[in-house]
Amino acid sequence: MKNKLYQRFVCLKKQPLIIYSITSFAFLLILVRLFFLQIINYEAYKEMSDENRIRLISTQPIRGNIVDRNGNILANSILKYSLIAKPQFIDQNTWQNSVLSLSQLLNINAVELGERYDEGINQNLYAIQLVEDLTPEQLIKFQENQNLFLGIEIKTRVLRNYPYQTLAAHALGYTSPITENEYKFLSKDGYRLNDLIGRTGIEYAYEDLLRGSWGGEMIEVDSAGNFQRSLGIKLSEKGNDIELTIDLDIQLVAEEVLSDKKGGAIIVMDPRDGAILAIASKPTFDLNFFSRDFKPQEEYNELFFSESKPLFNRALNAYDPGSVWKIVTALAGLESGLFPADTILETSRCIIYGSQCFREHNDLGFGFIGYEDALRVSSNTFFYQIGYGVGVDKINEISQILGFSQLSGIEIYDQEDLGLIASNAWAESGRGWGKPGETPWLPEDIASMSIGQFVVQVTPIQVARAYAVIANGGYLVTPHLSKLNTNYVSPVDLVKVNINPEHIKIIKNGLEKVVQSGTGVSINYGLINFPTISGKTGTAEDANGGSDHAWFVCFSPSEKSEILIVAFAENTPGGGSVHALPMARKILEVWNKKYN
Repeated sequence: MKNKLYQRFVCLKKQPLIIYSITSFAFLLILVRLFFLQIINYEAYKEMSDENRIRLISTQPIRGNIVDRNGNILANSILKYSLIAKPQFIDQNTWQNSVLSLSQLLNINAVELGERYDEGINQNLYAIQLVEDLTPEQLIKFQENQNLFLGIEIKTRVLRNYPYQTLAAHALGYTSPITENEYKFLSKDGYRLNDLIGRTGIEYAYEDLLRGSWGGEMIEVDSAGNFQRSLGIKLSEKGNDIELTIDLDIQLVAEEVLSDKKGGAIIVMDPRDGAILAIASKPTFDLNFFSRDFKPQEEYNELFFSESKPLFNRALNAYDPGSVWKIVTALAGLESGLFPADTILETSRCIIYGSQCFREHNDLGFGFIGYEDALRVSSNTFFYQIGYGVGVDKINEISQILGFSQLSGIEIYDQEDLGLIASNAWAESGRGWGKPGETPWLPEDIASMSIGQFVVQVTPIQVARAYAVIANGGYLVTPHLSKLNTNYVSPVDLVKVNINPEHIKIIKNGLEKVVQSGTGVSINYGLINFPTISGKTGTAEDANGGSDHAWFVCFSPSEKSEILIVAFAENTPGGGSVHALPMARKILEVWNKKYN
């Protein structure tokens, strides 16, 4: 008993020491924790604290305008107002009352409002769009009565707007919001979710200049989220405006002349420096489609899956050129030395190459003629003899000098096709579909190539470059849409071609005769007191088996040219003089009235 009392006495005596030890240890832990929080991880926890009490109200940047050479707006940014509901603040009874009141106030179908709301609920959306685009009247009415609608508010958006809708659609390009996947790698460049980004055309090519930068106001809030004070405002920066070389009046008529064609392209260019005055492709599309929140499936399918391919830029796509190619064969003959300037050849009803009789387009022939008259009447049998005589590689060599089989340099190169100019090496390699060494050249191939058929595929922009060499006296220009680079007449962008100037003059004389008394004489009909015109018609078989293509190329004035036009009508049988030439004539009329 005595021992038990003693043991109890000892335990009681030690208890304060144990309590003290525990208390000290706990206090030590607190000190360590405070040191860790306040010293070691001060910056991290301060940042977390700031995030809890500081809010950023972002201000979206305004994208720069795109304007024509005269300052006419082709693309700008506008404010759009939509009506959204936040279901986390709305109970079912409140919504039933709100939908009827909204319907009456804004003159909107109550059933449609209900359907949109229910669809948003089913998708667990935090913000449901009730009305995509409020009219000014609807906006004012709602703002005056906003206090009556709990959880319903106005959302302001900056949208890309194209006042002329389809005009120069392929050249201007379009924007759309970045996706979550894109955000993962674009966020480092300052992009945010749903930020607009250029997808095609000028919008894509000059994205960095057009986009602008975000701004906003930093505010401090209390624990309940109530506003306390503003910590500063950073204004958003508007993107830079881009001035194009396009002339709105010329672009409008280019679009007009294509309106009755199944498909085609127009390029209007200054042959002195490559400035594009107009570039049009048919079919086209409404650029504003991509700015809409709601995109009907039917319209979406028409854009992306239609056989007509409206997103396809035909001005930069490759086709058989037909007779507009004959200037290449002519220069190959002249430059080779095998067929000098004074060459006279007999033309006939047809000439046999291999197993095929290659006919003259008039089924008669034109007798004995030289280069200039061969271009004037567009003789096939004359150029068969030249092409077959110099060989495919010489034709290919001259085509390279004139800019074929290569990118033109235009800013929207992402849409551009290189085309095809056949060569012996190409045939030896298998022609892109056969086994190397098993697809040799045939006589028929060379004959077809001589007049721009079968193994020749070129783009309208490449044709424009090549004919500019003839129009400007021997310089290969860089086609361009923007005025940002003012150095397009420098040796880098304006290249002197390695072709005898006398040979270029022969081609130019022949092209002038085409318009004076040849296949292009009808270009003069209705043009009074007009400067001299040089040009070339072309009719080309479709390599894909469709009906013939129609071409017409011209430049004016013939000597010191200021305008060059490439008119192309896809799968429009009847010939270049019937379908393509009239398109060019209307453009010349507008250009002459405006600039002369």
